[in-house]
Amino acid sequence: MRRDLTTSEIDRQNILNNHYALQEVQAAIGLKGVVFDGEIKFTRQQLASFFGVSERTIGNCLKKNENELETNGYEVLRGNRLKAFKLEFDKVFVEEINFLHTRNVGIFNFRAFINLAMLLTRSNVAREVRSLVLDIVIDTINKRTGGNTKYINQRDEDFIYNLLQNKDYHRELVEALRDCVDLGNIKYVIYNDKIYRSVFREDADEYRRILKLSMEENERNTMYSEVLDIIAGFEAGFADELQQEYHRLGRKLSQPETDALYSRFESQRLWQPLLNKARSKMASRDLCFRDALHEKLMDYVGAVSSDDFDRFIGDKSMELNERLEGYIAALQRLKDRT
Repeated sequence: MRRDLTTSEIDRQNILNNHYALQEVQAAIGLKGVVFDGEIKFTRQQLASFFGVSERTIGNCLKKNENELETNGYEVLRGNRLKAFKLEFDKVFVEEINFLHTRNVGIFNFRAFINLAMLLTRSNVAREVRSLVLDIVIDTINKRTGGNTKYINQRDEDFIYNLLQNKDYHRELVEALRDCVDLGNIKYVIYNDKIYRSVFREDADEYRRILKLSMEENERNTMYSEVLDIIAGFEAGFADELQQEYHRLGRKLSQPETDALYSRFESQRLWQPLLNKARSKMASRDLCFRDALHEKLMDYVGAVSSDDFDRFIGDKSMELNERLEGYIAALQRLKDRT
């Protein structure tokens, strides 16, 4: 789903934090600038000419979006830095820009240039740049994930360990429910869904529908490490609560008693910072990487960090089968030494 980059700061920042895509965009546009402080830079006058707008239009855009543009690389040069930039500029461009009678000059790095392109609403060139950027971002993610982002979470190096740990804690909860709760097999579905709703406000069916999972696909195989961690915490903690209450009563708990116990357990304040983190990671990454919107987590959606792009589509990330092969090889080496 293509979004309106001119109105969504989160969508703009998700693109600007994806340095893999920006490298491709820079090569595709090929706009000539000045290398200064190790980065290509552009003046306001250059960008006004490129976008076919007045410098005043760019100035108005800067006033409205100053913090965002500065965060992404816009800078005002003064004093010695302005003099140093003028020297580099004169080496590249024949045409004169009069820096001598001005005390400051605003310059854009490439990231800020793309940021500006996503903010200018009355420039046909900016509109074409936005279209190009979206195409390249989609293409870059598809190339790096093999065209399937459903299991992009598995490219995280922490995923295997967290998944295996999660299975152990899930087993503890299943055994506690079996031994301590006087209810049929439906109890496993009921309390699994309760934990999911506590963590990310959706039951298993809702989650599966949003990620378009088939009946054969295990939803936990699509979850990020942070989400698996907090689910494991809920399962291990509630298993202990069940066992303690079972021994205190000397009998199995009824469903109302189990529900009341769970309500007290999930309301503990220690969960809140962990829940906030897991919800933010899940909602933001799924919207960015999977184009999957968790409507009940809208308040937690933010921009995906540059570190997350490295984590999930960077050169150090890899698919699960590759990582498993590495682990198996390492285990075999250990076995050979015994």
